[in-house]
Amino acid sequence: MAGGIRHNASDDDLQENHEINVTPFIDVMLVLLIIFMVAAPLATVDINVDLPASTAQSAPRPEKPVWLTLKGDKSIAIGDDTVPHETLGRFLDQRTQSDKETRIFLRADKSVDYGSLMDLMNGLRDSGYLKVALVGLESAPAQQIAPSGNAQ
Repeated sequence: MAGGIRHNASDDDLQENHEINVTPFIDVMLVLLIIFMVAAPLATVDINVDLPASTAQSAPRPEKPVWLTLKGDKSIAIGDDTVPHETLGRFLDQRTQSDKETRIFLRADKSVDYGSLMDLMNGLRDSGYLKVALVGLESAPAQQIAPSGNAQ
């Protein structure tokens, strides 16, 4: 009998079985595999944003770019016009003639928190504008400063 208890005819004591049972290990591994297979698609990001690398050349600017600005006081401006949060989609539709493929150039003040920026981007997505380009200032890479003098 495989995996059973062996009886020795001369001894009434049970002998130990020195074989490892791998079935529980396989069960645990299969459960972990299923968990990772379910969790992996949930970890993907759902917002399409075109972010060029810092060394990339500038893309050609469209004739009439749509500038969307999130100011430090969390007010929104399209071009030079201040827009209420509730009517953002309607103002964008007017500015783009309801062309949802228009790229929106999004600028935000340094003092704006990440949550406010994400709320604005979610509002853009809900309005159907998926082509969003984040605008920043180009700067030279930071140079490493060599330590001067001897540290004591």
